[in-house]
Amino acid sequence: PNPSPPIPQNIFPPHEIFKEEKISLGALQKTSLPIKEVTYVSIGGGLGSFAYVDHLRIAGVPKEKIAVIGLNSLPYGRYERLLRNCQIFRYKRIRSGSDSCPDNLWGWPGYALREAWQELLSGHLNQAFTCLWQVFAEPVLADTYTPIADNVFHSIDRETQRIGWPQIFSQGSARAIRKTEDGRYCIAYSASKFGQTDHRFIIADFVHICTGYPALKLLPDLQRYRDNTGDLKSVVQGYEPHDHVYEQLEKKGGTVIIRGSGIVASQIMDRLYLVYKINPHLKIIHMNREPRRGNQYGMAQRGVENDWEFQPYNWPKATWGGDMRKMLEEATPHRRRELLQIWGGTTTSSRKPWRQIIKQGLQEGWYEIKYGLVKDVKPDINGGVISTLLTNKGENTIHADFIIDCTGLVSDPLQSPLLNDLVHHYQLPLNIQGRLDVANDFEIPKMRNGNGKVYANGIITLGGPYAGVDTFLGLQYSAHRIIESLALLNAPDVGYIVGLYSLMQWYRWANNQEP
Repeated sequence: PNPSPPIPQNIFPPHEIFKEEKISLGALQKTSLPIKEVTYVSIGGGLGSFAYVDHLRIAGVPKEKIAVIGLNSLPYGRYERLLRNCQIFRYKRIRSGSDSCPDNLWGWPGYALREAWQELLSGHLNQAFTCLWQVFAEPVLADTYTPIADNVFHSIDRETQRIGWPQIFSQGSARAIRKTEDGRYCIAYSASKFGQTDHRFIIADFVHICTGYPALKLLPDLQRYRDNTGDLKSVVQGYEPHDHVYEQLEKKGGTVIIRGSGIVASQIMDRLYLVYKINPHLKIIHMNREPRRGNQYGMAQRGVENDWEFQPYNWPKATWGGDMRKMLEEATPHRRRELLQIWGGTTTSSRKPWRQIIKQGLQEGWYEIKYGLVKDVKPDINGGVISTLLTNKGENTIHADFIIDCTGLVSDPLQSPLLNDLVHHYQLPLNIQGRLDVANDFEIPKMRNGNGKVYANGIITLGGPYAGVDTFLGLQYSAHRIIESLALLNAPDVGYIVGLYSLMQWYRWANNQEP
């Protein structure tokens, strides 16, 4: 798709002011709109902003000097909604590790130990032992431990109160970012209150951007189908609300096609198995281009079973803090792209109960795998959709009641009006993956303004110095690198989180005391 058009600037922010490369505070004051001045601001308001603010507070910055702009008052609000849409409810386990703790930058005690302690206090000795055994034996002798979503969200709730997130957060949509003449930055943002739009400015010395995925993504043939027919019920995206699919299949049965083979597809498959137990008149067709062979790097190769490729997390674990992390950081841009292609790819977690569902479906015939290239998708006159699949044996026409696209989300920053405006206004370079180009400390070098700096992390920086940029641990790692950069710069109130100071701050975290 083409880049989104720049932000409409005939209303807000004022075009005459924001067309300049650097704007003056005097011009802003003449608008009579509210202006707030802070030292640090984060744009996004999600888990990336939360991890950054958590580090700032622990590093010594008072909450009065920090501001966050976002749409969801809870930092995991959008993330939880996406999980819910793709059938990962609060009681289910998410694809993350025990030590990937957004609420606890030290990672200890991890989620496994916390869950084991809760089970032990409840008298569930077997469950407590299972948690500890998984962490000890994963991934060779046991499935990799993954935390329960509800436990993760409750732990974040606790930390938001500890660091003063409600006082730091401002609900609104960031519209534009501009350098100011005095070496700072101006963020124009809008908020809707009681049916009226409230326009405001924030002036900050240091800016952090972590806006996440700009939009949902549909496969091109499925997007064309929806554009041509307006049918949003038969063809759905796994991350958008689509409970009607399961409700109809439970009542009437039918055929559903799954496109994609990642973690979302496996969770959709898990939900469809619950449908099958209610109404066995169900047929699931899983479409793939070709059989999977398992990505290989050096002597290591991913396991494949029934055309599902397995890996505990979306990247090899060494990319978070091992030799692969260092290798990627030191690589040239072209080599980075090569490494990410080798290490990446579509995978899902290996979970024995779920793998048994796939085996059962294949044996009983209600689950089927088909290979080929989809030529087109069109409506069926009897209801549902028809997919024409090109195979090595010719065309294959498949009738289905629903198609569920599980191929992911849009990560192109140019699809975000805010980032599209920023990139074009300051002619910012993109990296070889088409994302924001950042240095190893996640600074956007071309946005430097005197002593002021702009940092970015999350999926909008994929292709840079770090692979797992959109993971819990990746957001914490990049936030830590930013804090170290600020400390080296002698930024106001920011200290290194090391040694006895770090131990003291962990003690305060453990006792739920303000940093």
